[in-house]
Amino acid sequence: MRCLLSISAFFTIVQNSSWKGLAFTSCRHSNIIRSSVYENVLSPCQSAFYRRSSSQFHKLNESSSSSKIEGGGDQDDEIERLRSMAAKLRADAASLEAEKAQQLADAAEKAFRKFDTNQDGEISVSELKAGLEKVLKTDLSDRRVKQLMEEFDASGDGVLQLDEFVGVDKFRNRLEALAREEKRLAIEAKKAAQKEKELADLAAARVEILNDKPPTNNDKILSILPYLFPLMDGLQYGRFLLSAEGTESNPIVILLAILYGLYRTIPFSGFVAFFALNFLAGNPGINRLIRYNMQQAIFLDIALFFPGLLTGLISLIIGGLGVQLPTSVTEIGTDSIFITLLLTLTYCVGSSLLGKEPDKIPFISQSVLDRMPTLDMFDDQGIFLPEELRKNDDKEDNEEKGDKKD
Repeated sequence: MRCLLSISAFFTIVQNSSWKGLAFTSCRHSNIIRSSVYENVLSPCQSAFYRRSSSQFHKLNESSSSSKIEGGGDQDDEIERLRSMAAKLRADAASLEAEKAQQLADAAEKAFRKFDTNQDGEISVSELKAGLEKVLKTDLSDRRVKQLMEEFDASGDGVLQLDEFVGVDKFRNRLEALAREEKRLAIEAKKAAQKEKELADLAAARVEILNDKPPTNNDKILSILPYLFPLMDGLQYGRFLLSAEGTESNPIVILLAILYGLYRTIPFSGFVAFFALNFLAGNPGINRLIRYNMQQAIFLDIALFFPGLLTGLISLIIGGLGVQLPTSVTEIGTDSIFITLLLTLTYCVGSSLLGKEPDKIPFISQSVLDRMPTLDMFDDQGIFLPEELRKNDDKEDNEEKGDKKD
């Protein structure tokens, strides 16, 4: 019976189609009509069909035009049927979602009742902690439970109501997220601590390279020796005071005479002292107070050159005018220079013995401070960087910071 109905449907399709040969051919491969039916029934019909007259074929074409109109109606019906099925599927999905939401709500309410041990309709921090520890079978810190309470307590009253209770699974997920966050922060803190330690070690190494530590007693004593250099070169201005009557038996004068004699026995003693002090002042391993006094002794010795130059120019000008300066004027001038030098050296020696840098000499002390090396003048390997390189590095650092801001 099913085969006969299929055959009848097939003939109807053939009669209503303008591509009848294609219909026969495609139906041969269809599941509607089996191959045996095709061989016994359709094949002869197909042969007979091709023997029809042209007039009959024309009639069938007209019939096919009307079938297209009917086919359009069938397509609309099919679209409406699909839309109806889609609406039904959406309704079923919404029903399933509502059912699932209700199940979750029921589970949350059930869990809420278990957590609310005193049945007051609210879950306190202690109840939340006890309930989670029981369900999750793990110990939780008070801080962690308070974090959960603060996140899910929408009303901010310090307890959870039923509408704020999100269920055990969400609590578990949030606890895992908090644990991951704490682990990340711990790793970052460890890295920051390691970096700080490296910077501290680097700073300690640079401090060892540049000896800026408080001076020891030996450092204090050694720091006053460089001032012998300007003292020896300045004795020429004290010739009137030191050769005055009654100074021959003065032990200080005798000591100065001995030191001056030894100083002059060294060829080019002034140049030797100058280069020696300048070289040693550049050694960062020597205590800062000693290096500072070396530099300041050099500057004081250089400063002694200008009074002598000025005195020589004045004598030359006056001599050219044919005027003779009184000896008393010359003595007063040289004695003033020598007394000023003694007062300056006394201040430097006294301050150095107290462990303080004698940095109150006008003009000279500031020039010395500008020449003193600091930690930022050395690279990470402890190598001294010239000023030009330091400026280039600072410029590059500023450019990098500007790029990061942009």
